[in-house]
Amino acid sequence: DLQVSGCGGIYSVSVEQQDKKAAMCPGVPAAGKGEAADPPGPSLALPPPERETWTRQMDFIMSCVGFAVGLGNVWRFPYLCYKNGGGVFLIPYLLIALIGGIPIFFLEISLGQFMKAGSINVWNIAPLFKGLGFASMVIVFYCNTYYIMVLAWGFYYLVKSFAATLPWATCGNPWNSDECVEIFRHEDCANGTATGNLTCDELSDKRSPVIEFWENKVLRLSGGLELPGEINWEVTLCLLACWVLVYFCVWKGVKSTGKIVYFTATFPYVVLIILLIRGVMLPGAQDGIIYYLKPDWSKLASPQVWIDAGTQIFFSYAIGLGALTALGSYNRFNNNCYKDAIILALINSGTSFFSGFVVFSILGFMAAEQGVDISKVAESGPGLAFIAYPRAVTLMPVAPLWAALFFFMLLLLGLDSQFVGVEGFITGILDFFPATYTFRFQREIIVAVSCAVCFFLELSMVTEGGMYVFQLFDYYSASGTTLLWQAFWECIAVGWVYGADRFMDDIACMIGYRPSLWMKWCWMFLTPLICLGVFLFNVAYYKPLIYNNSYVYPWWGEAIGWGFALSSMLCVPLTALYKLIRAKGTLAEVRLLPRSPEWKRPRTPRFKGVGLSLESEHPTLDQGCAGGNAC
Repeated sequence: DLQVSGCGGIYSVSVEQQDKKAAMCPGVPAAGKGEAADPPGPSLALPPPERETWTRQMDFIMSCVGFAVGLGNVWRFPYLCYKNGGGVFLIPYLLIALIGGIPIFFLEISLGQFMKAGSINVWNIAPLFKGLGFASMVIVFYCNTYYIMVLAWGFYYLVKSFAATLPWATCGNPWNSDECVEIFRHEDCANGTATGNLTCDELSDKRSPVIEFWENKVLRLSGGLELPGEINWEVTLCLLACWVLVYFCVWKGVKSTGKIVYFTATFPYVVLIILLIRGVMLPGAQDGIIYYLKPDWSKLASPQVWIDAGTQIFFSYAIGLGALTALGSYNRFNNNCYKDAIILALINSGTSFFSGFVVFSILGFMAAEQGVDISKVAESGPGLAFIAYPRAVTLMPVAPLWAALFFFMLLLLGLDSQFVGVEGFITGILDFFPATYTFRFQREIIVAVSCAVCFFLELSMVTEGGMYVFQLFDYYSASGTTLLWQAFWECIAVGWVYGADRFMDDIACMIGYRPSLWMKWCWMFLTPLICLGVFLFNVAYYKPLIYNNSYVYPWWGEAIGWGFALSSMLCVPLTALYKLIRAKGTLAEVRLLPRSPEWKRPRTPRFKGVGLSLESEHPTLDQGCAGGNAC
C-alpha cells in the first residue's frame, strides 16, 4: 500500500488495485467510464446516458494530429522560418512552444477530459469566465466557414491535374490575357534581351500562366471587395463536395471520426516523404534548403520575429478554438492526457520543421530553373499552394502526377482539420442544451444545419470578390490576436480563479500523479505573460490588411474585419459583466461557485407509486473529492 495526498485528503491506495485513480478520488468514474458511482442511499432513478468515448485511445491521438497538423504547418511555417532568420527562428519558436504552446495545449485537453464537456460547459469550473466557451465557439465557427475554401480550391486543382497538359502550364486558354508568357528566363536579361523578341522591360509587364489561371480562372478576381460579381459555379460545386465529405465524416460522432483520421492524418506524411525524395533530387534543391536554414542572428533583436513565432505556435497548435477540449472530453477518465499532450506537440512542431525541407527543395529548384533569387519565389499561404508550387510542377517531368499528389495531400491535410473543427463546434452545441431536449437524430440534424449555414455564408467567397472576403476572415477572425487573447484568459481562469493547485489535483485524480511543476508555473505566470506580451506587440505593430501588396481595403472592410475579431474577444468581458449584474447581493457578497463535472452530478432518486420524491442536493465546496474539493 502507498499513501497519496491530493483530491482533498490522504488516501491509502493498493498498488495492485485495478482502478487506482478511482480509489485516489472517491466518486470519480471507474476506468473507462463517464459516470460517477451512485451516491449512498436508495436510488431508483435511471442514470443519464453515458458520454460517448473513443473506441481506442489511438483514435484520439490521430484525431488531434489530424486537427492540429494542417495547412499552416506546410504553407506558413517554412516561409516564416526563411523570413525570420532561418535556423535562428527555431529559438523563439521552441521557447514559446515550451512556455506557451504546450502548457495551453495540455490545459485544454485535460480540462475537457476532466469535465466531460465541450468548449462551453467546461468553464463551469469558473462561471465568471464562461465567455471563454462562447468565444471559442465563435472562433471555431469562423474557422469552419472560411478554412474549407482552401479545400475547395485544392479539390478544383486536383480535378484539373488529371490532364495530359496542366491547364496552368500554357497560355492560349480562354482565361489567358494577351500579357501571358510561358517562359521566364531572367538571367538572359544580362544580355539585354529575354525570351524571343521581348526586352527585359517588356518582360517585366508580362504575366505567368500560373497566376492567370489562379486569378482569372479559379478566383475570377474582381477589382475589390466592393465588386462581388458573379458566383463561380465550378468552385461552388467543389465546395459543396467538400461539405458533403465533412458531413459524412462527422454525423455519427467520434466512433466514425476516429476511424477516418487513420487515413486522413497519416497519408499526408507518405506524400510529404515522396515529395521530399523527389525534391532533393532536383537541381537547385540544396540551395533552397540552405536558404531555409541559413542563420541570421541579427533577426533575434526584431520584435516581428517573436510575434511571428508566437502567432504561429498558437495557430498551428489550434489553441483557443475549443476543439481540443471537445476531443479530450471523449477520453476515458483515466487516460494519461499529460503524455498525450507532449507527444502531440512534438508531432506538430516536427511536422512543421520537416515540411520546410519539402517546400524549399522545390522552391530552390524553381529558382534555379527561372534564374532568379529564391526570395522571388518564396511565398506563404495561398500563394505557395496555388502559385509557387503549381509553377514548380510545370517544370518537372510527369507534371500531372506530382500536381495530383500535392493537391491530394493538401486536401487531406485540410479535410481532417475541418471535420474535427466541426466536431468541436457540434460538441459545444450538444452539451449546451439540457438532456431533456434530446430528440431522435438530434446530432445528424444539428450537423446538417451547421454545415448548411456555413455553406451559404461561403457563397460570398466563391464570387469574383470572394478572395477579398476570405482574406478578411483569415486576417481577423482567427488571427494571432484573438487566439492570444483567448489563451491569456484561459490561464487566468484556471491558474488563478479556479486554482492551479486544485487543477493539478484534478489531473492527479485522472492520471495518478501530479504533472511537472513547470505546468503550474506556466499556467500562473509564464504563459499569461508571453501571451500578453505577444498580444501587445501585435496591437502595437498592427498593419491594415492589404491584398497582394497592392489592394488596400476600404475603411468599412477593415471595420467588418475588426467586427469579426471583437465578436469573439468581447464574449469574455461581456459574459462576466452579465453574470455580475444578474448576481444577487453586493459585489463583495457575490460568490460564483464552480459547478461539478457531468460525471459528478448527483442523481435524483424517485420512488414511483408511493407519491414520494427525494431530491438530493448538489455537493458543496466541502464535499466530494474531485476538483480538489470543488465538486
